[in-house]
Amino acid sequence: MKPVELAYGTNGLLIRVPDSVKVLEPRSMPGLEDEAAALRDALIHPIDSASLKERVRPGQSVLVVHSDITRATPNDRILPVLIAELEAAGVRSDDITLMNALGTHRKQTDAELRTMLGSGIVDRYRCLQHDAFDDDGLVSLGATSRGNPVRVNRHVMEADLRIYTGFIEPHFFAGFSGGPKAVLPALAGTESVFSNHGRDMIADANATWGVTKGNPIWEEMLAVALLTEPAFLLNVTLNAKKEITGVFAGDLLAAHQQGCAFVRDNSMIKVGELFDVVVTTNSGYPLDQNLYQTVKGMSAANRVVKEGGTILLAAECADGLPDYGSYAELLREGGSPDGVLALLSQPGFSRHDQWQVQIQAMIQKRADVHVYSDGLTDDQIESALLKPCRSVEDLLMRAAGKQGTEVSICVIPEGPQVVATLAS
Repeated sequence: MKPVELAYGTNGLLIRVPDSVKVLEPRSMPGLEDEAAALRDALIHPIDSASLKERVRPGQSVLVVHSDITRATPNDRILPVLIAELEAAGVRSDDITLMNALGTHRKQTDAELRTMLGSGIVDRYRCLQHDAFDDDGLVSLGATSRGNPVRVNRHVMEADLRIYTGFIEPHFFAGFSGGPKAVLPALAGTESVFSNHGRDMIADANATWGVTKGNPIWEEMLAVALLTEPAFLLNVTLNAKKEITGVFAGDLLAAHQQGCAFVRDNSMIKVGELFDVVVTTNSGYPLDQNLYQTVKGMSAANRVVKEGGTILLAAECADGLPDYGSYAELLREGGSPDGVLALLSQPGFSRHDQWQVQIQAMIQKRADVHVYSDGLTDDQIESALLKPCRSVEDLLMRAAGKQGTEVSICVIPEGPQVVATLAS
C-alpha cells in the first residue's frame, strides 16, 4: 500500500491505495521565487502590447476585473502589484474600480471580499459585484455571429480603460480558463451566458478540455471580449500549492495563448490505457466548495475511465449543492441522467446551470459516479443522482477485490489540474 494526498478542501485528504494503482499528477512546477517582481516585470514588458504605464494616463477611469471566490486566482497577491503600477502612472485611487466577475454565481459577502482581496483594497477602492440578472446594470453590444445576444456590465463599457485578470487552467468546455472568460460569462447578462452555454454548444465535440480553435464556446467568448475593447490582460498560472508559476500579461489574445501553451505543456498528459476505477477531486478549496463546481473533476476522470466503469469524486462541498442556482432543481426534475438529457432537449428550453447538469448526465451515461464529501449528506448526494461514499479506501478495496476480474485503478489527486488523454 502507498499513501496518496488528495486535494480536498483546505486540509487535503490522505488515503492509502494498492501499490499497483496509477497516480496521475501534473508536471511539478516550482513557484516563482519573487511573485511581486515577476508580476511587475510582466506589466513593464508585456506580450504584444505597450507597457501598462504606457496604456494609461492620469484622469482616466480604470476598471480592474477579478475572478470570484470559486476560483483559485490569488487576487490578494496580484491586485496590489497591479494597482501600484496604475498609481505609479498617475491614476488616482478614486479613478480605480474593482469588479468581481461573478458570472451567474452568487455575490460575495463583505468578509469573503476581504478574504479574496485584502481589507486594504476593500477599504480604499470602489469594489463592485457583477449582477447578471440586473437589466439596469447591463448594456447591449448587439449580437454574436451566431445571433446570440450580447449584454455586458454597464460599468465595463463606461470605464476609459479595462484590465482583465484571472488564472489559466484547463477547462472542461471552454478549453482553458482565463483570457476572454473574464467577460463571457463573467461579466455578461444571463441570456448571453445561457446561449453561450446552450445545449448544442456544450454538445459540440470541440467544446472540451484544451481546445480553443474550433471550439464554438471559446470562440464566441473571444468575440464578445473583443467587443469590449480590452486594454490589458493579466493572467497567471498556479501549481498545486497555489503558488504562481507563470505570468502572462499584455494583449488579451496573445498573452492568453502563451499562457494556454504553458498550461498545456504542464497539465495535459497521455496515458496508455483506460481504467475501471478513477478517483478524482476538484483540486481542493476554493474549487470544491460546492457539488456544482465538481462536475469539472468528474469530467477530468471521464476522459480515462472505461465505459461502464466507476468514478469516485472526493470533494468537501462546504457550500452544499449549492442552495442557489438551478443545478439541484434541474437534477430533481430530470430524475435520472436520461431524464435530464430529455428535459434539456425540449424545444426552446433554457435554464440557469443547465450546462453543468448536461455534462454530469453525459458522464453518468458512461460511468457510475460516487461522491465522498464531508459537506454533503447521503440524501443530498442521492438527490443529485449520484452515489454516496463514506470511505474512499473501502470502495477501492471492494473494487480491487472483485473475484475473477483484474481491476485497473487510477487516482488523479489534483482533479481538473490534470487532463489525461488516451494515447493513440
